[in-house]
Amino acid sequence: MNSHAFHPSQRVGIFIDTQNLYHSARSTFSAHVNYKALVASAVAGRKLMRAFAYVIRSESQEESKFFDALVELGIETRVKDLQVFYSGEKKADWDVGIAIDIVRMSEKLDAVVLVSGDGDFTEVLKYVRSRGIRAEVMAFKKTTSQTLLTETDSFTDLGSDPAKFLIPSSRGAVGRGGKSPIRMIRSVGKKPHERPPIK
Repeated sequence: MNSHAFHPSQRVGIFIDTQNLYHSARSTFSAHVNYKALVASAVAGRKLMRAFAYVIRSESQEESKFFDALVELGIETRVKDLQVFYSGEKKADWDVGIAIDIVRMSEKLDAVVLVSGDGDFTEVLKYVRSRGIRAEVMAFKKTTSQTLLTETDSFTDLGSDPAKFLIPSSRGAVGRGGKSPIRMIRSVGKKPHERPPIK
């Protein structure tokens, strides 16, 4: 893993695997992710081109407030419905969609920030680096694939600074204050600019 300097002129794209983050934060810290701090750290003073969050909508659609909160932060949501099969099995997978968006956007970016520890993204990061584009990963080190780390130019362990990157859940114990993640996100969010679809 190399460590190259960030430059203000770099064009950045952020691709957030929300399912991966949710389960990692809950299992490791019993907390929620602070998306505002995450995006600010990912951009690091550079030019943000697009920020995407890949989310799953359940039958109850109880996640709608969370989706709205992401949008208020300027994060574009890619929504997929949870598939429930006759057998009762449930399936929700955004891996291919995330990889395709990264490839589509890569020619317009100088740095790809993948927010996921899933080793399935190793090949797409290898592709990104082969084109001279920075491949950066933000995730929880305890649940991050070691194979993925071999194809990154920089890695940010979200678990290394819980006070910055995490928000206490009702059962969690990170930091102080009892704000829910939705209220906290809303309190610091701002309206996004209209952006054209990926071509």
